[in-house]
Amino acid sequence: MPKNKKTEWQVGDPPISVVGDQFCNPYPMELMVKRKVINFSKDHYQVVDPSGNILLQIDGQAWGFNRKRVMRDPAGFTVLTMRQKGIRWKRKWEVHGGESKDKEDLLFTVQQSSAMSLKTSVDVFLAENSNIKKSSTCDFHASGGYSNISFKVFKSDALIAGVTHKFTWGSYCKGKYNFSVSVNPEVDYAFIIALLVMVDDIENLC
Repeated sequence: MPKNKKTEWQVGDPPISVVGDQFCNPYPMELMVKRKVINFSKDHYQVVDPSGNILLQIDGQAWGFNRKRVMRDPAGFTVLTMRQKGIRWKRKWEVHGGESKDKEDLLFTVQQSSAMSLKTSVDVFLAENSNIKKSSTCDFHASGGYSNISFKVFKSDALIAGVTHKFTWGSYCKGKYNFSVSVNPEVDYAFIIALLVMVDDIENLC
């Protein structure tokens, strides 16, 4: 991709497969993510297409340290597991395929770019680039407006997806709110949804 020039991932560009090829579509996708707080410690995300078909579901802990969230497909099979790593100044997660914790099943690592910023910002490091202390360049970057959970995801200078929070005070007070997610062609939407959930964590705890 050209440096210092913002572009968009388009039809014909190489697939960006992080979680799996089955989550890469050769056309743009518009998804709706519905979040519902079950109780003080648990919540549920449901990902649907414009026809209302369920594509993914995520369950896990809404509060606490060392939180874990599990993403499943419509049949109930575990796609990946997100785990927050301890108490840190900059929040960090490790994402493994299935329910594994093993190093060989690590898909990617996500770390908050800055603990003190007017924007929500995270850096993503693929498994082969997961030693963040030694790595100088992240593989993906997501950033957006603070407190409205609206952000864009980039690979280098190329926009690959965007998320907008459909906020209303009524729905927020009821513990229910939605996100509109635009995923560019050949981009792994399961990967984008996982980032959404982790950014949502940052916004709700800052």
